[in-house]
Parts: sequence; C-alpha cells; structure tokens
Amino acid sequence: MSANHSSQNDHGVSAEAPFGVLEGTHWIEALNDGTRVLVRPLRADDRQREEAFIRRLSPTSRRHRFMDTFKEASPALIDQLMDVDNLTHMAFIALAHDNGELREVGVSRYCATDSDKQCECAIAVADDWHQRGLAVLLMRHLIDQARKNGFKQMISLDAAENEGMHGLASYLGFHSRRDPEDATQVMHTLDL
Repeated sequence: MSANHSSQNDHGVSAEAPFGVLEGTHWIEALNDGTRVLVRPLRADDRQREEAFIRRLSPTSRRHRFMDTFKEASPALIDQLMDVDNLTHMAFIALAHDNGELREVGVSRYCATDSDKQCECAIAVADDWHQRGLAVLLMRHLIDQARKNGFKQMISLDAAENEGMHGLASYLGFHSRRDPEDATQVMHTLDL
C-alpha cells in the first residue's frame, strides 16, 4: 500500500495504525482525593494483574461488570479480556502502588460491534477505589481513543439496578433508555 492511501477494516476504522501503536503511552494522573495512578493501555504481561483484579471485585461489582455471577474468572474469559489490538479492542488500566508492587485498581475497555463505527464499552473499578473519580478518568481516556480510532458511537448495556453506571453515563453525556427487549437492562449511548 502506498503512503498516500489508507485502508479501513470492516468497522470503517483506519487500519494504518499498527498493533501496539500505543506501546509506551502512559499518564500519571491525580484523582479527586489527590491519589496518583498510572494509566496506560493493557499489555499482555498484565494477565496476572487482570486475574487478581477480577478476583478482588465484590460479587456485586463482578455482577455489574460481567452481568453474571462467578467466583473465579475462567481462562477463556481472561483470554477474551486480554485480546486487545488497540484498534477494534482497546483497554486502559489504572495501576496504584500497593505494598511495593503495582496493583490494578480499574480498567476501561471497548470492542467494536457489528454495527458500523460503533463500539461497546465496559468499566470496572476496585471496590476500595470507588468515589475517587477513577471511573471518569478511565472512561475519558477510552472515549478519546475511540474517537481517534474512528468510532462514531459508544454504547454500554448494563443492569437497570447498576446505579453507579447510570450516574457515570449521565455525567459523561451518554443518553440512556431501557432495553425494549429486556426491562432489567439499560442501554447507554454516546455519540462520539
């Protein structure tokens, strides 16, 4: 392909950005209480951190994030979560120092849907890190990257009981409505 031509994948997203284009990208950010976190794209060597993060989530937080109840994430689920290409599948993690090592305290992610230029997002924050502004911070990075990668709409399908997600979605400008096919779910939509 010549330098003057760009290609797009099935989602209408530019394919010029190679895998790992965000390698080395990171931010040190202060939360509402002044605590600092390292935010960066998820990497293959974060697999154990991701497993430990999910294991530490409360049953309610796991149910809100995965819309399912389980005690231990299956290897297949971890494989799916670690499958990022920084284009159609993106994830940012927040890391904080905990007893001399970096601990994952939050993650935001999107994956392209079958609809043209649309991605579905998800967010999870460690229970002991709620109410500090971490979810907003992670979602802002995710929204910015989705825009850069050519997506035009971001959606999230959540349990109607998930008040934390409703508040976050509203704060970030998502429009919310009940799922017409399942009254126990709400769909949040953001035009990018």
